Amino acid sequence: QVQLEESGGGLVQAGGSLRLSCAASGVLFSFYNMAWYRQAPGKQRELVATITTNGIATYADSVKGRFTISRDNAKLTVYTVYLQMNSLKYEDTAVYYCAASRFGTTYWGQGTQVTVSS
Repeated sequence: QVQLEESGGGLVQAGGSLRLSCAASGVLFSFYNMAWYRQAPGKQRELVATITTNGIATYADSVKGRFTISRDNAKLTVYTVYLQMNSLKYEDTAVYYCAASRFGTTYWGQGTQVTVSS
């Protein structure tokens, strides 16, 4: 059974940091491109960052220089993707989702809430 489970969300003051984690299991996630998305109230879900199977990362312009995506493929059964978020802004407030994609198939986590107080 494929599972993506996010954690690490919470309430933080503007300028602070959070580290999100996504524990992925059920398939060989080392073969999947991983990504973080977010959805703010009343807005569409947007792509935040991606990381390919060989570790190449890309970022939305709004988070470049502040967020860092990374992945840990070391474990055989559970893979972890991280999103280090620094210099958080009020507009970063959203539910953050982890996603795994390969050949047109995408798996999603349930999301974790990030709230940045101004």
